[in-house]
Amino acid sequence: MKNAIETHDLTKVYSNNFKAVNSLNLEIPDQTIFGMLGPNGAGKTTTIKMLTCLIQPTSGTATVGGYDVQKNPDEVRNLLGMVPQQVSLYKDLTVMENSQLCADYYGVPHDERDSRIEDLMELVDIKYAKDKVVGQLSGGQKQKASLVASLVHRPDILFLDEPTIGLDPTTKRTLWDLIRELNDSGHTIILCSHDMHEVDMLCDNVGIINTGNLVAYDTPQGLKDALLESNRQEMTEALTQISEENEVSTSTKEDFENLSLRKMSVLLKNQDEGIINQIRLINDVKSIEVARNGRINLRIDAFDDMAVQNVLDKISQSGGIIKSIYTEEPSLEDVFIKSTAEVNEDDRV
Repeated sequence: MKNAIETHDLTKVYSNNFKAVNSLNLEIPDQTIFGMLGPNGAGKTTTIKMLTCLIQPTSGTATVGGYDVQKNPDEVRNLLGMVPQQVSLYKDLTVMENSQLCADYYGVPHDERDSRIEDLMELVDIKYAKDKVVGQLSGGQKQKASLVASLVHRPDILFLDEPTIGLDPTTKRTLWDLIRELNDSGHTIILCSHDMHEVDMLCDNVGIINTGNLVAYDTPQGLKDALLESNRQEMTEALTQISEENEVSTSTKEDFENLSLRKMSVLLKNQDEGIINQIRLINDVKSIEVARNGRINLRIDAFDDMAVQNVLDKISQSGGIIKSIYTEEPSLEDVFIKSTAEVNEDDRV
């Protein structure tokens, strides 16, 4: 698969010697949804500005759609669409007028301009408001209008900056469906968001930037699996060290051991004490309690791949009928926090 975007040692140093982006090496495959994450001030915005030809790199290279951002900025711009966090449409123009303005800017032929705009309005479900002034629209309507204006020249690559922030759940889900639909039709999507659930659900790959460096890159599940393995190694080392230090209290040892547990919750149709006692016999189950709502809440070994299956097998063997079940796995938010927690103090200067 070819890459829509590639950077090699991409660096940006501002006039006050602040290094906002530090030798960034990044590959974003074509026709995928890529999540770009990072805390405030991490270098995400500077990276996007370089990729969209708004500012020049200090050193290194970047290509977008095969074009160098420094040597071929016009070609790069023609490939891009941008939906900023703050909608940048003219408030005193209608949705149609804003879209026509953008189409004219990109040189869309007049004989197909309006039909292309109306097709996009149908796609994002905003056609009913095409003659409304943007200043009168709701937040979700403005985002949809912004999408139409950004897509009118049929860009190959679309940057979305916090596209669903502040939207109600229904509108948010509508935009999620639209993002998937755009990707299915061949667009590469660069999604910048602090909504970890959104990124986890939509993105093929995720890159986490901190202090101008790429500190993590993988699929969402790959990042979570790596965190689990990292936790496993850290726990093993910590427990080994504790066992060698006699002065460490029993409570401290228990605190470390608790970190190696994960939550599991089961709701049974035919719960009785006999089934619960059978669950207690499982080695992987470290604690068990029955909540007031009837759910059986367990703490099980986080590092035994068979722990969940052992619980399910025991319930089935005991005649239990499961109505619902969930386990608490490492989340993308956990990955984000760990990846951005350890910062070289020199990088903050």
